[in-house]
Amino acid sequence: MTIETIETAEPALYARRGLLGLAAVLGAGVAQAAGAGTAEATGTDPVLHLVRRATYGATPALISSVRRRGTRRWLESQLAPATINDAAMTTLAARWPRLNWTVDQCHKNLSNGGWEVMFDLVDVSIARAAWSQRQLFESMVGFWSNHLNITCPSADVWDSRHLYDRDVIRKHALGKFSDMLVASARHPAMLRYLNNADSTKDSPNENYGRELLELHTVGVNAGYTEADMRASTMLLTGLSVDWRNGHYIYNSDAHYVGRLRVMSYVAPNSSAMGGEAAALAYVKWLAHHPATAKRIAQKLCVRFVSDTPPLTLVNKLAKTYLAGDTAIVPVLRQLFLSPEFAASAGKKVRTPYEDFIGSLRALGVRPDVKGTDGVRALQWLASDVGQPPFGWPLPNGYPDIASAWSSSATTLARWNAHLTFASHGWPNQLQRPAASAYFGKTLPTTYGAAIDVLRAALCVPPIAAAHRTAICAFLDHKPTDVLKPTSSLFGWRLPSVLALLLDTPHYSVR
Repeated sequence: MTIETIETAEPALYARRGLLGLAAVLGAGVAQAAGAGTAEATGTDPVLHLVRRATYGATPALISSVRRRGTRRWLESQLAPATINDAAMTTLAARWPRLNWTVDQCHKNLSNGGWEVMFDLVDVSIARAAWSQRQLFESMVGFWSNHLNITCPSADVWDSRHLYDRDVIRKHALGKFSDMLVASARHPAMLRYLNNADSTKDSPNENYGRELLELHTVGVNAGYTEADMRASTMLLTGLSVDWRNGHYIYNSDAHYVGRLRVMSYVAPNSSAMGGEAAALAYVKWLAHHPATAKRIAQKLCVRFVSDTPPLTLVNKLAKTYLAGDTAIVPVLRQLFLSPEFAASAGKKVRTPYEDFIGSLRALGVRPDVKGTDGVRALQWLASDVGQPPFGWPLPNGYPDIASAWSSSATTLARWNAHLTFASHGWPNQLQRPAASAYFGKTLPTTYGAAIDVLRAALCVPPIAAAHRTAICAFLDHKPTDVLKPTSSLFGWRLPSVLALLLDTPHYSVR
């Protein structure tokens, strides 16, 4: 069902349906809506468009701040996250002190293979996405975590996955990709995850050598051969992990010595002692390859512009990437200021995780007053919607296109999450706003006006008249009916209406 079909449907149809049935009608056609780009579904507000794309979700306070400062000034501050006061998030993150543990401390304090610190990492990642003021930075942390994916929790990285997040992804998320790729190549978590820790000249393991080409850099269309992939594997031998303590080491005894060629790159690779330098020089070369530039640009455009981005924009961003020595900030600045981005309203749909976090933000849900139980519950709820942070079981990361998330099971899971967050039930450790936070000081006088007020409070773009009529019919009223202060809309029925507004394609479209 498309948005056009929904908008012309008989309003009386909705009055005969329960909450789930109404949600099914309102939420239908999300992927089609993204392609249609109708004003009703997406809105035409450039501020809302930028905020919905560059963050995990709009809030009234954030929209007001961007309008006051201007989009360019706000964007520049987001591109320089160290300038943004995020003290509240720093204080909240301190509730997970194990994330400061070294590999040695993990070995000392946890049973071998314990997943406690990995669970802590997922908790804090959810918290940062939902409540950090450095929203573009957190969006890029999510992007790079997916691009250089290491499944978490995962058995082989129990002692180092949190450090990979800190020292590889977060450290370089708005820096240079070449620095991030080298840090990844020398990190115990990546070397274990893709088996390079066990790869030797006599018994090479091809996982990392292959994925470095296929997933992390040039991509399968770059023209490399099986011989190139084999040479990639041999050149990376020796980058390893000390099995006694979990630390990164370069094992010269494991390194293959001899001339190697990968595509146009030739490594003399003449000594085992120089093998680490040879391997890392190769990694840097891959980071600067034109095919890598185009692939990174393409993925950024898919993330922030559309599932099928304009080739003109991809090529411009790839050129900027290479001219800037793989620096990411100039690429992002050009992307968000481009006419192609401005014209892309309605051409992206939230993934389940983006929908999940965006709903928390839109509803004004806050973390536990103390402790971590409420945030830990969010980890399990994120699993229910099918996209917990770092949870993709394969090295290629979660898909980032609408068709990958269009199943009925995924849609139902989103709806359930909306109602869970809007209600004042489990997880009861989380803080929910009172009804007055959504309506303000002056109560609306009609049911239709109340729906409009709630829609605006959730930063949902203007909805079709038929949708407003449908929600009012769910409340057994017409939009023009007088709304009394004693109405159940101000009480037990409010969570259902909030959830229904989040169930609409108007909300789902980024």
